[in-house]
Amino acid sequence: MTTYEQQAYIQLEFWQHRMQKKPSLGNRIAKRLQTKLNNIIPEKVHAAITTAIEKMIKGVLFGAKHVTKAPLADASLQMREAYVKEQIEFYKRTASVEGAVTGAGGILMGLADFPILIGIKIKLLFEIAALYGYDVHDYKERLYILYIFQLAFSSQQERNVVYQKIAAWQGYSQGLPDDEQEFDWRTFQQEYRDYIDLAKMAQLIPFIGAAVGAVVNYRLLNQLGETAMNCYRMRKISPLKILTYPTP
Repeated sequence: MTTYEQQAYIQLEFWQHRMQKKPSLGNRIAKRLQTKLNNIIPEKVHAAITTAIEKMIKGVLFGAKHVTKAPLADASLQMREAYVKEQIEFYKRTASVEGAVTGAGGILMGLADFPILIGIKIKLLFEIAALYGYDVHDYKERLYILYIFQLAFSSQQERNVVYQKIAAWQGYSQGLPDDEQEFDWRTFQQEYRDYIDLAKMAQLIPFIGAAVGAVVNYRLLNQLGETAMNCYRMRKISPLKILTYPTP
């Protein structure tokens, strides 16, 4: 391993530990409260939201694969990640500006932020996948992107579950059907919505919406970028050296 790869490996180990922590007391309380709130919402509403997000994500997944560059071949991890970090910074700035604009526009513009931000996030993940050398035209690579998305924006309890799938991706992906309908869209949308609800709600408040939108979007993209980098590191650095730690 090069010096850079050794440093990346150390960072990866710390990240792996974070992904597998037991939910804290605060996490568990927040999750129970959110679950109670979700139980109050009529099933028809949940079904409608799930369908809307599913169609939205599928539309972005289908469109982005046609405008994403070809996989980067024959490059060192250091070079790949230099490009990846540039893309993360670009998309962080883009999301921040988008959040400020929609946040300044009141409730209607604030609501428009939701689908726009999803599009920005998915496009970033496509760019990162290509820079690490993976072809997003492959259905299972697009599914991997969805799992990264889910890992970044889920409760700690759900994160423990999703991480195990990503950590064992080579074997896990072999058993996946070639049908996107098998993906658990209900859990995906509910975890994502629960995760960002409180942070994004303030974006709808007059006068402070622009500032909140800019800061929250910037942080969400930063978190997504870090998650994606470590997920692909687990595949690029020798799998024999990547450990899966038992949950403490």
